[in-house]
Amino acid sequence: MNKKLIAVAVASIAATPLSALAQATSSVNLYGNITMEYAFTSIPGRVSSDQSDVPGGSAIGFRGEEKLGGGLSAWFQCETSADVRGVDQVGFCSRNSAIGFKGGFGNIYHGRWDTPFKRALNVGTVGATETGALGASFLAFGGSGGADANGANDQAAADQTSNSRARWKRRETSITNFDSNSFGGLTLHAGITDGKGGIDQASGTTGAKPRVMSFAGIYSAGPLQAAVAYEIHKNFAGQGKFEGDDTAVGLAVSYTVGNLKVGATMLDAEYETSATGTTKKKTYTIGSSYKLSGPHSIEGQYAVAGDTKGNGAAVQGTSRQGVKAPGADTGGNQISLWYVNQLSNRTTARVGYTRINNDLNAGYALGNNASTVGKDQKAYGLHVSHRF
Repeated sequence: MNKKLIAVAVASIAATPLSALAQATSSVNLYGNITMEYAFTSIPGRVSSDQSDVPGGSAIGFRGEEKLGGGLSAWFQCETSADVRGVDQVGFCSRNSAIGFKGGFGNIYHGRWDTPFKRALNVGTVGATETGALGASFLAFGGSGGADANGANDQAAADQTSNSRARWKRRETSITNFDSNSFGGLTLHAGITDGKGGIDQASGTTGAKPRVMSFAGIYSAGPLQAAVAYEIHKNFAGQGKFEGDDTAVGLAVSYTVGNLKVGATMLDAEYETSATGTTKKKTYTIGSSYKLSGPHSIEGQYAVAGDTKGNGAAVQGTSRQGVKAPGADTGGNQISLWYVNQLSNRTTARVGYTRINNDLNAGYALGNNASTVGKDQKAYGLHVSHRF
């Protein structure tokens, strides 16, 4: 009887189409990270208040991969923001989401994804959270998160704020990325967004074709990580205007020795604000993380933005993610301090404090708070995350 069953099983496998066998190697996994921040903010001249947020990549996602043979795989990922407060209700695939192919040549994929520039800067971003009321990305990088280069084509008036012009840590829509395999620890990355054919989606007329073109080289070997990156924001001034090409160079490095990790970044950005005018801004960060005994650790970061230089105008007006017009006292600095308790392999609790010190003519702000020119802002609070 057993011999007959084995014979039947072998015959069934032989008769199975190759496509069905390929499907047997496919897999789909569910994952996520749920975060919650509860903070108290203090802003001179405004009502101080408590507020909750879900920063730090709060998301639920699923990903899958299918082996196609010859070392080639097809894969997908759909990651969706998860707001346990029930405030921000968004559709599927609102975060890093794409479909692609990978193999001996590297990895090529299209969707909504962190740009190579952002991933390079992340190498040296140590000691602070990115977003939320205690986030440290606004002063240093113009913010971190979702962005849409084609926002400039979504309105006939070409509102500069719609494409997050001054944001350099972007999770960009409609981007095609290529990541190389490792060459002795070095990986090369490139990404370019589509241009919607240069057609303004509101008016239907031919206009600018805004794109993000992002490039990075990232080196990782043992305790050392280093990165260099270059990004172009092309035609970001909007339809019917001069091109508005913005560029930036980014450098990042981190090093781990024992229980101590240190990291630093530099961002040098230049904005084309008229046919003959440019606005320039440099920012720097340095941070560290030190593991104490048991699950305890402390973290800290210091970020500084220099005065705006050049002969151009302000970028995105006076928003917290904008750049003031060139002049004296248009910079600022931010200090962030955290105590971290790794409650388990999947759950982390953090208690932190941050403060932005604005120069006389600067208006950097924390989280979603309004800009307060020449005024400092501070916040303290609790941040909890659970990964699964």
